[in-house]
Amino acid sequence: MEKLQFARHRRLRQSANMRALVRETHLHTDDLIYPLFVVEGENKKIEVSSMPGVYNISLDLLEQELDEIVELGIKSVILFGVPNDKDEVGTGAYHDHGIVQEATRLTKEKHPELIVIADTCLCEYTSHGHCGVIENGNVLNDPSLQLLAKTAVSQAKAGADIIAPSNMMDGFVTAIRHALDEAGFENVPIMSYAVKYSSAFYGPFRDAAGSSPSFGDRKTYQMDYANRLEALREAESDIEEGADFLIVKPALSYLDIVRDVKNHFNAPIVAYNVSGEYSMIKAAAQNGWINEKEIVMEMLIGMKRAGADLIITYHSKDVARWLKEN
Repeated sequence: MEKLQFARHRRLRQSANMRALVRETHLHTDDLIYPLFVVEGENKKIEVSSMPGVYNISLDLLEQELDEIVELGIKSVILFGVPNDKDEVGTGAYHDHGIVQEATRLTKEKHPELIVIADTCLCEYTSHGHCGVIENGNVLNDPSLQLLAKTAVSQAKAGADIIAPSNMMDGFVTAIRHALDEAGFENVPIMSYAVKYSSAFYGPFRDAAGSSPSFGDRKTYQMDYANRLEALREAESDIEEGADFLIVKPALSYLDIVRDVKNHFNAPIVAYNVSGEYSMIKAAAQNGWINEKEIVMEMLIGMKRAGADLIITYHSKDVARWLKEN
């Protein structure tokens, strides 16, 4: 019988060690950025109802959480603040003793080597839940930039290593870059939420941060999820204005966008594995429908394979433990 000629791809899949030898994409603890929700008050560690395993934590309990994060080998956190008081212009966002500013100071005091990324937005601090100044029911772009710039400078003064503006106002990167430079923080990088879609996947986050809009939605400033080329225009603007990192948010339904942005721009690409993506997996795992570890690792590797250099994910602590096991 004539021997058939064909490629034998299975030769490189014969054992776990062989598969590891030729593995193309890797996930490391260094790739992970863990989100923290810090609240005002004392002795608070309240589980977010729609995000099992994620907590709103008061400052007095934050040190314990940070100790665990550092022990797991996670090197970066992103801080979100949940204030007691809100107003029309989000004063708490740029107050020198705001919740994110105080959390930043504590983090840098207790663990100076930990990278602190400050989420720079107004929505958690405004009484209306939008990411800017409101007039006649509209979100005003340019007046909002002034407040975002003030927020960034106050966060940098508190010790933030990276400023991460998430508001999607036009010109937000250049406004913040100029303000940081003027204040003497020219070496503080900007991790821009350059490509942020208006997404239903954000629902659980709004439970955690108390940031749901009191009217309307955010579709006039966040992107239409049907658009692909628009992402490149947004990212290009932010790079030209001085962004050092580019975030694509959400991640799971936007892996094509992650790859597009990676192919077009020579900057670190960050995939934000958002709350809805996290909660779907947690719910399915709690019902015994999926293998949580295998699903999470496959999902995050998929984000790395698509081009992400870093991943913001609520799974960070679990993933760090799993990686230590291997």
